[in-house]
Amino acid sequence: METAEKIKWVVDPTHSEVHFKVKHLVISTVTGTFKAFEGALTTENDDFENAEIDFSLDVNSIDTNQVQRDEHLKSADFFNAAEYPQIIFKSTSFTKEDGDYLLRGDLTAKGITKPVKLNVDFGGSATDFYGNEKAGFEITGKINRKDFGLTWDGITEAGAIVVGEEIKLNINLQFAKQA
Repeated sequence: METAEKIKWVVDPTHSEVHFKVKHLVISTVTGTFKAFEGALTTENDDFENAEIDFSLDVNSIDTNQVQRDEHLKSADFFNAAEYPQIIFKSTSFTKEDGDYLLRGDLTAKGITKPVKLNVDFGGSATDFYGNEKAGFEITGKINRKDFGLTWDGITEAGAIVVGEEIKLNINLQFAKQA
């Protein structure tokens, strides 16, 4: 039996971004980003169905536009970046449903691995000025921070919860096809 040729695509960090949102005091939203990450996609076909996706984030690159908050997020109260410097995602399936993709995989943060389900919008593929083939994806989803041991809770004197449990993810990735 002949096996199909595997095609590897690598994240182009210059044209990619990883954002998250979380409620603060239930009344407003804090947006953050991870500045350092890497990933690869391996596929056997042009529509990317059943592609294998590996992705990792550098926890120390977290940026919420507020240094004190970022340091708190890196501390043992939250991500414990000293002990767990990476957040890792490894796909278990990548399927097409009604023109959109559903990405399932295992997300590991703070030493805890849980299955997650993410929605993927394939933006298409194009060739850049230098002849490199690129493919773009927007990944969205929600996770509960407490599922990953991010259990710190603050409650104000008035009883308001400081940090929401639901984290909204919005990730734009551009992959470059490897020769």
